[in-house]
Amino acid sequence: MGASLPPKEANLFKLIVKSYETKQYKKGLKATDTILKKFPNHGETLSMKGLTLNCMDRKSEAYELVRLGLKNDLKSHVCWHVYGLLYRSDREYREAIKCYRNALRIDPDNIEILRDLSLLQAQMRDLEGFVETRQQLLTLKPNHRMNWIGFAVAHHLNSNGSKAVDILEAYEGTLDDDYPPENERCEHGEMLLYKISLLEECGFPERALEELRKKESKMVDKLDYKEQEALLILKLGRFEEGEKLFRVLLTMNPDNYRYYDGLQRCLGLYSEKGQYTADEIDRLENLYRVLAHQYSRSSAVKRIPLDFLQDDKFREAADNYIRPLLTKGVPSLFSDLYPLYDHPGKADILGEFVLKLEQSLKSTGGYPGRVEKEPPSTLMWTLFYLAQHYDRREQYDIALTKIDEAIEHTPTVIDLYSVKSRILKHAGDLAAAAALADEARCMDLADRYVNSECVKRMLQADQVTLAEKTAVLFTKDGEQHNNLYDMQCMWYELASGESYLRQGELGRSLKKFLAVEKHYADITEDQFDFHSYCLRKMTLRAYVEMLKFQDRLHSHAYFRKAASGAIRCYLKLYDSPLKSASEEDDAMSKLPPSQKKKLKQKLRKAEARAKKDAEVKIEESNATSATKSGKRHVKPVDPDPHGEKLIQTEDPLAEASKYLKLLLKHSPDFLETHLLSFDVNMRKQKILLALQAIKHLMRLDADDPKSHLCLMKFFHKVDSLPTPVTDTEKLIWGVLEAERPAFSQLHGKSLIEANNTFLEKHKESLMHRAAVAELLHVLEPNKKAEAVKLIEDSVNDLVSMDGGQGTVRSWKLNDCIIVHKLLETTLVDHDAASRWKVRCAEYFVYSTYFGGIQSSANNQIQKSPANGAVGLNAGENSSLSSNGRLEKLNALKDLQI
Repeated sequence: MGASLPPKEANLFKLIVKSYETKQYKKGLKATDTILKKFPNHGETLSMKGLTLNCMDRKSEAYELVRLGLKNDLKSHVCWHVYGLLYRSDREYREAIKCYRNALRIDPDNIEILRDLSLLQAQMRDLEGFVETRQQLLTLKPNHRMNWIGFAVAHHLNSNGSKAVDILEAYEGTLDDDYPPENERCEHGEMLLYKISLLEECGFPERALEELRKKESKMVDKLDYKEQEALLILKLGRFEEGEKLFRVLLTMNPDNYRYYDGLQRCLGLYSEKGQYTADEIDRLENLYRVLAHQYSRSSAVKRIPLDFLQDDKFREAADNYIRPLLTKGVPSLFSDLYPLYDHPGKADILGEFVLKLEQSLKSTGGYPGRVEKEPPSTLMWTLFYLAQHYDRREQYDIALTKIDEAIEHTPTVIDLYSVKSRILKHAGDLAAAAALADEARCMDLADRYVNSECVKRMLQADQVTLAEKTAVLFTKDGEQHNNLYDMQCMWYELASGESYLRQGELGRSLKKFLAVEKHYADITEDQFDFHSYCLRKMTLRAYVEMLKFQDRLHSHAYFRKAASGAIRCYLKLYDSPLKSASEEDDAMSKLPPSQKKKLKQKLRKAEARAKKDAEVKIEESNATSATKSGKRHVKPVDPDPHGEKLIQTEDPLAEASKYLKLLLKHSPDFLETHLLSFDVNMRKQKILLALQAIKHLMRLDADDPKSHLCLMKFFHKVDSLPTPVTDTEKLIWGVLEAERPAFSQLHGKSLIEANNTFLEKHKESLMHRAAVAELLHVLEPNKKAEAVKLIEDSVNDLVSMDGGQGTVRSWKLNDCIIVHKLLETTLVDHDAASRWKVRCAEYFVYSTYFGGIQSSANNQIQKSPANGAVGLNAGENSSLSSNGRLEKLNALKDLQI
């Protein structure tokens, strides 16, 4: 570095490098200017000046200087290295790797460049290159522990675990017998546990166990040691020995569910599906009776038997488990027991049992069969549980009665209002649910969770403006959008995006969905710093797990929701393109002069208001971002805050395809992925890709109404195609003819016959009938009346729930809303849609969509055009509690305007 410079300037060059490493950029910049006064064409100095400017957010100057420096000294490894660092800072990793490789051609043994290259190879999953670079580093510096470990990890990631074990053993062979010293015991112990996990992964559990016991004295984490030992013994099938070890672990932590699972496996009493024979249930009951006596304070030992006990034994165990928690007042009791509602008959037993407790508490003030009186709060928590129980069973009238009774009993408990809000949401009264959630929030303004719950309810009710004002209460300054974005608050962005999509504001909706996609890109980038940190700190098992997590990152539910939301936005943009400027001018020219003048004034006012709001936000941001030192951190202003540029895309389907590829790669087992694939590819006229989507839909769920809809629409489209002319068309046609017999639904049947067969098979289901009706309208447009009748003839029968005695109506609120939209928009029968709405209002009395008799829509006095928020009067039929706080819901309309 700086070899071509005189001694004085060479020392200055070293100062530049040191200043860059210590982030003293102004000092480094001053030194570069000093050298460049004498040697204006010195390539390495120009490159270092560019690198320094890059750290000062002067990127365009930085690239110019680095390229100039490289031009002046193409044979300098420093210039190529700096160019790579510049690309790396902009996340252009492939370009950075090219620069590093050019630098290594000039200086092949430069450890710093090799180390930087290895980090990028790990980031880009160039595993073969990663192994090669790590081997080179080890060859150059074999006395450095990190090089040995890095080489082993590289082989492990490259699916060569046995080689990684050999490398770690070779490294151990270089160590003294008394190694490690006291200050390195944790790191060395972690390395040994990593080696043992490698042996297990390679299929050598016996060798792993032997190594584990041999190195016990060198391991600091004794709990991890015991857990690994127990799991290895279990894997080896030495169940008696494993039982003893798991019992020892239970003495250390009797509330760890994994230890109970391990013990059951050792005793041959474990079932993945939770299904046991009568003999196994008796043995499990005896086991947990002994364990409960031994660990009387453990919650897990009392909760686990509820999963396998049946009938009277289940009732007795539930009694012993629930009573103390109701007395103590544990709000999460229902969440704890929620999985039991999927077990046949257990929901009925729980409901009957808690109802008896309620009756006894009301009549005697104590539990049945006990003389002791319970505290008054026990009745309130019992009602609280029952409200959630009936909400889960979709008996909203009883649920609201119970929760209102609990609120009347103790009106100061926040959880009661939150649960009532949730019940109203499930019942379909989203505006009232938002008001209740806001009431709960106002009872404790310092509770972030309650605030977030309130924001979520407001967004579900499409009260976006009010939700934003509420969310900002827990951000650092007035820039709520920037703060929520910086905090990667994805649940808010997803809910907000869905709300905007419902309201048809595609720009804002896309902005939110793509913000979530950007967070996932940032999470992927954030792994970069851990490639060196984890090797240095020896957190090897966590590091490898993190890399595996990163590889499946885009399969996460939040990304799936964001990507599917963005695709739906682009599909709407494609179906209803925005008007061009010339089209808007033509439309305006056709207006009468008076309306034209009013419209122009309205547009000018809106533009002025938006400009003023933007200026105010910038001023507020600058005012609040001043630090104690008086310096201001000016945040970059978003040039497109409402997503207006996003919806100006020329090819919405191309944009949708970007996110579709990610879904197909990372979420191939979800029906929605292939439904979206079908929609996109049918619009793009990609027939074979649409066929591929159909095949995946049939594989996942051939009986789903959406799958049937896509199958029939696809072959209806195929049958209407013109006779193939070109070779490509003939090839596609040949594939379609070959694949058609693979669909059993179409064997020897026309599409109309296949549709009728599907109806016969699923005639009791509303959504299946709706799908058949829609297809009938597509296949035979003249039979629209018959299609409408098919839907209207549907019967809302009573069906059993959770395999127990309780019954509910088979129709679901969201399904009925979809059917109403189908009648209104697809079949275009407004009279039938009105009849359907009246009919559904009888079943869903709290639904604001259908105007149910007990919904807040019955007292609607104003609807804001901004987001459809509903204001209410405190009428008798209001579903809010009569505790004197109804004015909050009335105030919603004022906040919206």
